[in-house]
Amino acid sequence: TAILRRPGVSDASTMRVLVTRPQADAEETARLLAAQHIESVIAPLIEISDIPGATVDLAAVQAILVTSANGARALARVTRERTLPVFTVGEASARAAAECGFTDVTSADGDVGALAALVRRKLDPLAGALVHVTGSAVAGNLGGELASFQYLIRHSQIYRSHTVDTLPEAAREALVEQSIDAVLFYSPRTAHHFADLVVKAGLQANCQSVIACCLSAAVAAAAAALPFAEIRVAENPDQASLFDVLTTKK
Repeated sequence: TAILRRPGVSDASTMRVLVTRPQADAEETARLLAAQHIESVIAPLIEISDIPGATVDLAAVQAILVTSANGARALARVTRERTLPVFTVGEASARAAAECGFTDVTSADGDVGALAALVRRKLDPLAGALVHVTGSAVAGNLGGELASFQYLIRHSQIYRSHTVDTLPEAAREALVEQSIDAVLFYSPRTAHHFADLVVKAGLQANCQSVIACCLSAAVAAAAAALPFAEIRVAENPDQASLFDVLTTKK
């Protein structure tokens, strides 16, 4: 099955994709898609906000652990420290940390398990505490995995993530008009919430002409609540692999 097209559209350069990430992340994804001549419809399902007065204690810390680009940006807003080693879960969070001025950034290029494995290879549990910066929703059990190997973990919640109450108008219009070819999903939470909002809007049938491109099998399982034309899973849990499954004809 080839990538589906909008009615009357046959030029591959006119592919149109729904991006449901938080605004800052979605804008970056849209920029990268545009470089591949793919049009984006941005409809964030999660909104990010700082926690007033949030701080991060970096005393006797050997490194900071970051599991999202939003975490990297929030970290930069609550501390002037830029030289402590920062270990990130993947390329997007590493890029965000570097763009915020952190000078020693290492990416695990994977998921939370890959980040835990990287920390175990690179850092001595006796060399100091690790700060894990988080939002109000935490995916995985990074702290638990590392604590079992005697690492001292400090969790610092420095931002909030809120799911929107209704399907964004841009997403609703795209589904009603059947003007998108695919939707990108980066997390089970977002895929679950998208499914809930689509059902609430009564637009399940409008997904039958749309391909769901998912960052992992867990994300795909959440997306399976809707009758998508096809569900594709990235070979690796990174954006480059997600783009690969988006653009590959089957």
